[in-house]
Amino acid sequence: MAEVKIPAQPRTEFGKGAARRARAADRVPGVVYGHGVEPLHVTLPAHDLLMALKTPNVLIRLDVEGGRNELVIPKAVQRHPIKIGVLEHIDLLLVKKGEKVTVEVPVLTEGDLAPGGNLLEHVLNALPVEAEATHIPESVTVSIEGLEAGATIHAKDIALPAGASLAVEEDAPVLHVVAAQAEAPAEGAEGEAEGAEA
Repeated sequence: MAEVKIPAQPRTEFGKGAARRARAADRVPGVVYGHGVEPLHVTLPAHDLLMALKTPNVLIRLDVEGGRNELVIPKAVQRHPIKIGVLEHIDLLLVKKGEKVTVEVPVLTEGDLAPGGNLLEHVLNALPVEAEATHIPESVTVSIEGLEAGATIHAKDIALPAGASLAVEEDAPVLHVVAAQAEAPAEGAEGEAEGAEA
């Protein structure tokens, strides 16, 4: 996984007013922690951070004003509840090359379920895995080709990239195929269907 370089400025002001001023200047307040060191409070350019976060578990090289250089991964991101694309705060976890970290990796599917209107239920949208900080998989892909109602894919059934291991019970269900529920047609739907046939 490639590193994304983002410049950071140390933050000396705290509280809601300071956070508002930072956001008004198109910067996102954040805190860098881990490895038993004193947390570092920073602000980051909002646009650069938003673009970096499009990659799950992105590896960020923070170029902190004053000469400090840190390798971090996003741990918790607070987004604005209404405004799309607006970040309120970010927690960043310090990592080192070779160090193992536990992250959640998005589960993607490929293929089609068996015919018959079955539905795919995502029990887990993301799979907890342990991987080297500099080799975190962006996602895992699972084939659902031909699966029928009642089929379940467990964590142990998912092939992980080299160096990654499960950070969840092997028998934890990840995907489940359920039969489509035969529902009574809603009132008025019957008439519409007949009209469509005519």
